[in-house]
Amino acid sequence: MININHVTPLKRCHYIFIITFTIHFMFFHVLIKISGGHTIGQAACSSFRTRIYNDTNIDSSFATSLQANCPSVGGDRNLAPLDTSPTTFDNAYFQDLQSQKGLLHSDQELFNGGSTDSQVNGYVSNPSSFQTDFANAMVKMSNLGPLTGSSGEIRTNCWKTN
Repeated sequence: MININHVTPLKRCHYIFIITFTIHFMFFHVLIKISGGHTIGQAACSSFRTRIYNDTNIDSSFATSLQANCPSVGGDRNLAPLDTSPTTFDNAYFQDLQSQKGLLHSDQELFNGGSTDSQVNGYVSNPSSFQTDFANAMVKMSNLGPLTGSSGEIRTNCWKTN
């Protein structure tokens, strides 16, 4: 059992996201499908700095290459691609996870010796399976009703209320 009060704010945000997502979908494997959306785009240094300087489940040459553009202090808005083909919707994101080259800590957790490794391996060996699963999961997620008015809140920091 995780004591949410004894984890860093970033990890707390990650756990809250997983719990909320699981409540809505009832299956953790859907989170892996949706996370595959990180096959496109970039992330700010502030969102992966801790990973490239402190995590042990990261390819050392990958971490070093990212440190050149993301110093330990400053450069918060410097960008890095989420995977090796950031403008193409493909399964490179999952291939990168297998090589311990997931940019975000939360992404690499999907391939870290746990129960989700087999699904990552499956998407590497069968790219069309990922594309179909991703499309179906996005449709399912689009059917969630957003909270509006006093029932919902868009947080400026996910770990605290506005």
